[in-house]
Amino acid sequence: MDGSMKRRMAVAALVAVTVLALAPGRVGLAAGGPTSPPPDLEAWITRALDTCHTPGAAVAVVKDGRVVFSRGFGRRRLGAPETVDEDTLFGIASNTKAFTATALALLVDEGRISWDDRVIDHLPGFRMSDPFVTREITIRDLLTHRSGMGLGAGDLMFFPDSDLTRDQIVFKQRFLPLAASFRSAYAYDNVLFLVAGQMIPAVTGQSWDDFVRERIFVPVGMTHSNTTVTALVPGVNYATPHATVDGTLQAVKNDHIDNTAPAGAINSSARDMARWLTVRLDEGALAGGKRLFSRKQAEEMWSGQTILPIPDRPGPLAALTPHFALYGLGLGLRDYHGRKLVAHSGGLTGYTSQVMMVPEEKLGIVVLTNGESSEAPLAIAWHVVDHYLSVPTTDWIAAFQEDRVRREKEAAAVVEKAAAARNQTSKPSLALDKYAGAYRDAWYGEAAVAAENGALRMRFSHSPGLDGSLTHFQYDTFVARWKDRTVPDAYVTFALEADGAIRDIRLKPVSPLADFSYDFQDLLFTPLKPAIP
Repeated sequence: MDGSMKRRMAVAALVAVTVLALAPGRVGLAAGGPTSPPPDLEAWITRALDTCHTPGAAVAVVKDGRVVFSRGFGRRRLGAPETVDEDTLFGIASNTKAFTATALALLVDEGRISWDDRVIDHLPGFRMSDPFVTREITIRDLLTHRSGMGLGAGDLMFFPDSDLTRDQIVFKQRFLPLAASFRSAYAYDNVLFLVAGQMIPAVTGQSWDDFVRERIFVPVGMTHSNTTVTALVPGVNYATPHATVDGTLQAVKNDHIDNTAPAGAINSSARDMARWLTVRLDEGALAGGKRLFSRKQAEEMWSGQTILPIPDRPGPLAALTPHFALYGLGLGLRDYHGRKLVAHSGGLTGYTSQVMMVPEEKLGIVVLTNGESSEAPLAIAWHVVDHYLSVPTTDWIAAFQEDRVRREKEAAAVVEKAAAARNQTSKPSLALDKYAGAYRDAWYGEAAVAAENGALRMRFSHSPGLDGSLTHFQYDTFVARWKDRTVPDAYVTFALEADGAIRDIRLKPVSPLADFSYDFQDLLFTPLKPAIP
């Protein structure tokens, strides 16, 4: 299967969030049940990594205010001798979102903002495509995936790597059309978490990066963590990301997502994340009687804001179907065996992460991996949760693997059906050079199509990875095979005017497994008119 199918910076909302319909447990009360991690945990992790073709992982478990398990497994890079340990850094991707929500909670505690402040009261130049939404959208709305935007809308402004700045991406937000009514439905997005992060400099004059480092990392004791891929240089203890590219598992470059850092750019380790979970489970309490944030904000962040859809889960994963699923402020909430579970997943090219917390049990788990299988972190985390809740053991490794195989077969069938149905005798309507030209999409910007050596090539102006050859599929539809093979192939369809001129270009992913951050379907490129002399 061509391209990376990884869900980027995304909450695996229906598999990765679990909670009990109770307020967060007070640390002063001892939780019942086991106090030690599963006796087979090390063997379980090793099996999960082997089964899911993941080179390395770091896992930590926090119980009753203590770190009861923290260690690394496997290799930092395939073919290299360095092993993963509890201080090895991984991209935590969308688990960054909880840090952005917490940064804003600190400002709420200080009375400098409120959750229900309008965004334009702090960022006067901010605009959505709908004037009503522009006027009414609040800081709370930025963190809860209910703006009316479509799933992953605008993510191509930073996936794959682009040269757009944070301010430019926030400005381009105004050109993204809404897919639903304001606050009517859940649709995961990253762009608005960037907007939320930009509230920090607007209110404090300090960058999001500096604020998170000074106001969260330092007091929590996260001594190894950082907010930028530029810190991952030779000599630093970090795990290289790995992805299956054209059928081969291999090391890949790190995503450079500093331009959308508040949505997913933090790099952290098992030891540091264990400290973070300890503070979260203790409702913001720090050592020495100090607090990172108030109990009031702890409850606010872990209160449901947006109702999540609950689809049927087939076969072996049916037991994970919750009775309720909600999104709070930067974290997901659901029930599991009568407990409230707070959780989030994260994915970048070559990294996946999973955080799960059961507040009533004062239990927290973090799994960080340098592979693209979301199944490995989930299978490990659910195994730990089942142990501490004393529920019957399920072979989650086999269950998630079976589900993955099913989804891959279904996706392959879709691609094969489309290929079988195409008209192989059809030809393009125009000579190839007639498709060439400069095109523009309102929110992304420009792209160019060129006729080179008897074939077409498409290049996006802001994203070096979106440079691909166009192979004829049928009629006026081509398939883009991108130079960056972690990017999924896309159909590119030219629509013509009556006189044969190009009216527009639309794209959509070839595979249904393509990550939603590759929102090709949201693009509408139209020809750029030549400048008048």
